[in-house]
Amino acid sequence: MKPIMLQGHERSITQIKFNREGDLLFSASKDVKPNVWYSINGERLGSYDGHSGTIWSIDVKWDSSLFLSGSADQTMRIWDVETGNCVSDLEMKTSVRGVNFSYSGTMVAYTTDKMMGHHSELNIIDIREPNNVDATPIMKTQVTPTDAKALAVLWGPLDECVITGHEDGAVIKWDMRTGKKIEVGTEHTKQIKDMQLSHDGMMLITASKDTTARLWDIATLESLKMYKTDRPVNSAAITPLVDQFPHVVMGGGQEAMDVTTTSARIGKFDARFFHLVFEEEFARVKGHFGPINSICFHPNGRGYASGGEDGYVRVHVFDDAYYQFKFDF
Repeated sequence: MKPIMLQGHERSITQIKFNREGDLLFSASKDVKPNVWYSINGERLGSYDGHSGTIWSIDVKWDSSLFLSGSADQTMRIWDVETGNCVSDLEMKTSVRGVNFSYSGTMVAYTTDKMMGHHSELNIIDIREPNNVDATPIMKTQVTPTDAKALAVLWGPLDECVITGHEDGAVIKWDMRTGKKIEVGTEHTKQIKDMQLSHDGMMLITASKDTTARLWDIATLESLKMYKTDRPVNSAAITPLVDQFPHVVMGGGQEAMDVTTTSARIGKFDARFFHLVFEEEFARVKGHFGPINSICFHPNGRGYASGGEDGYVRVHVFDDAYYQFKFDF
């Protein structure tokens, strides 16, 4: 399983994301330019130039027409995917930490940091006219000090709710219309680094610094499974082929500030595959020489991509042996 190495960032990767068809791969890092690549051969199509700070979170609309980025420069930008032009530049009071398009693509949910006397907030805006977006939120909820800072955000099924992952490990489901809490999950004990939906939108996987990833039922926010490792988990994803190959992949590793004092072998920077149901690890893929910060399956389930602290994005296509593997039970 020889990977394609994508080298287009000067600093560590913060998030990577495929579009719905899987032909494009978007990447963001602690430098100021998100990139877009052809996933089939690793050719870089271009960059989105305009931010002046770390890009914390990105997302792409279902029809690949618009690209969204939230940054430490206190702006959220909406870009035209094809031309690379910024169609909306929305200024906030603090850093934008998490961004996510709704399933319909008509709304955007985003979370902001707690800093400079401002509280962390969860906001939803209407973007049906991307060239003339009204920055006034149609739903606005103050997260702190009642809850810890919100680091990640996702839309629930049918755009009826929004789910946030927090610094203290809580997972909270909010009613999209009222801004009130519906459910709260408190199984994690440390901050949630990443949240991703299953292909059908019925399950959610969270990655936490408490060395675990958890699978949740979105309807009830009940923790269904726990995948335990021996290091912080920065990102986790569920395969789209969950009926044939019920697998999850997780990435993480030793804290970035300690990386220079150890070797890649000791730091455990490999991607780890677990069985979705039995919670047992069955494979590891090495390669990064720093913690994996973001990981995601290709939409067709035939491969995955990972982005690391080393600034590289690695795109893997599974060998035939992956499909022949049968779990003994």
